[in-house]
Amino acid sequence: MPTHDPTQLRSHRWFAADTLRGFGHRSRLKGMGFDDKDYRDRPVVAILNTWSDLNTCHSHFRNRADEVRRGILQEGGFPVEVPVMSLGEMLMKPTTMMYRNLLAMEVEEVLRCHPIDSAVLMGGCDKTVPAMLMGALSADIPCLFLPAGPMLKARWKNETLGSGSDAWKYWDERCAGNLCDTDWTAIENCIARSAGTCMTMGTASTMACIAETLGFTLPGASCIPAVLAEHSRLAVQSGRQAVAMAWDQLRPSQLVTPESIDNAIITDMTIGGSTNAIVHILAIAGRAGISLELDRFDELSRTTPVLGDLRPSGRFLMEDFYNAGGLSALLERLRDHLNLDCMTVSGKTLGEQIAGAEGINDEVIRTIDNPVSPQGGTCVLRGNLSPDGCVIKSIAADPRLTQHTGPAVVFDDYAHLKERINDPDLNVTADSVLVLRSAGSLGAPGMPEWGMLPIPKKLLEQGVRDMVRISDARMSGTSYGTCVLHISPESFVGGPLALVQDGDMIEIDVEGRRIVWHVDEAEAERRRVAWTAPEPKFTRGYGQMYASHVTGAHQGCDFDFLAGRSPGAEPDIF
Repeated sequence: MPTHDPTQLRSHRWFAADTLRGFGHRSRLKGMGFDDKDYRDRPVVAILNTWSDLNTCHSHFRNRADEVRRGILQEGGFPVEVPVMSLGEMLMKPTTMMYRNLLAMEVEEVLRCHPIDSAVLMGGCDKTVPAMLMGALSADIPCLFLPAGPMLKARWKNETLGSGSDAWKYWDERCAGNLCDTDWTAIENCIARSAGTCMTMGTASTMACIAETLGFTLPGASCIPAVLAEHSRLAVQSGRQAVAMAWDQLRPSQLVTPESIDNAIITDMTIGGSTNAIVHILAIAGRAGISLELDRFDELSRTTPVLGDLRPSGRFLMEDFYNAGGLSALLERLRDHLNLDCMTVSGKTLGEQIAGAEGINDEVIRTIDNPVSPQGGTCVLRGNLSPDGCVIKSIAADPRLTQHTGPAVVFDDYAHLKERINDPDLNVTADSVLVLRSAGSLGAPGMPEWGMLPIPKKLLEQGVRDMVRISDARMSGTSYGTCVLHISPESFVGGPLALVQDGDMIEIDVEGRRIVWHVDEAEAERRRVAWTAPEPKFTRGYGQMYASHVTGAHQGCDFDFLAGRSPGAEPDIF
């Protein structure tokens, strides 16, 4: 049994001193029913819980927090549960992306200002994952991440449903007149089968897999369905490991390195992950002080095969992925592409952690010689419409549209889109390029998931199911189609997208990584001179701070004053 030195714990500064301040700290714990044996010379392990009645993904976290607490007690730690902001993707408007940086700030400050030696971060719904990792990196206090886990597979009649992806699909069929109200209601009643995140490889599961690859979770944590007994055991194990991390002082800055960031990008590409991961990885790297350019994603995409045959770009769901061996089995097959010496919270390297992991189903987790695609699922495009770069999930696009030129049909904002899209007189064909602006970080605000623009009803009725769609928005990780996203600079600040007019010819060439606005420079300059900057969206509060400091999509949309870590910024009044 190793001997630990309690004087090395952060919490020792709060509770050990024979001073008036120390007296106050101890007496208030005792006022809550704790005595000296509960906390003296023990690591204080925080459980940062993002449970909320308005967040389906985290609806099981009340129970999981108790299970984490059990693991902390088993290992001799002192558990303290601290609620932090819950980012529920489905119900928060205009988008949880607006509040990702707010949760990151809260996590950082909660960790720093309290007597916390280590923490279990409980999250899962899309933006909670990067927010908590960003905050943990900036505070640089030992932290372990516990993913919420995906919900169970759903069924409707003879169909296996994937949340999000099938919602889009069946909505199109309803708009086309192919689905009655009774069936639509039946799908609504069964598509979200249990607690947990979307059961596709959407943003939540993509970010959980990235958290595991970065070393922030215990082995296999990213894929365990939310309501399984295995997930409860994971919670207990996470509590135990957080105590060990407090003694060992294994910090986030030891996990996130240039090499582990490359591993995260490779993971995103090989699972056919969400385009949102690009924005979040950029922000995570920034918190670690790592210089990362958008082009690095494209470089690694070109050399990374897609091995996960997972919706929305493949056939299977997260429950299938878990049963097939999960992320460890996939990474083991891809180990020659990875930096295997990167450290994880388990105390092992990534290479040690995945060694010998067995793939159970070669259809769900493909072999290197039989990939879903020989290259990664996401590409970076550049051109005069997006000088700072934009992204497309090429693996989820119609192959015939990945090299396409067509006339623009422009929507000034989301309200304009809703007003015009189903107008029978709209001048649009299957060859048109739908363009949405005022959908970026400042324009929307918050860069909502509007990038999978709806196909006009009259085209749906003709059988059209995909078109080229371009915006400065994001799209849900459950979305699909030929959608060019994250146009940067965004239209709200005068990016070229602000100047596009109906009928302008726009070309995308995914193989050539180009996006071209076919307007001559003189005409573009004439429009620029005539363009008027819009009024600010906010005049007070968090919104004003957000608008003043958020960076562009190609920089991760973090606040400019939060880049890097702040080690040594410890409370100094005791």
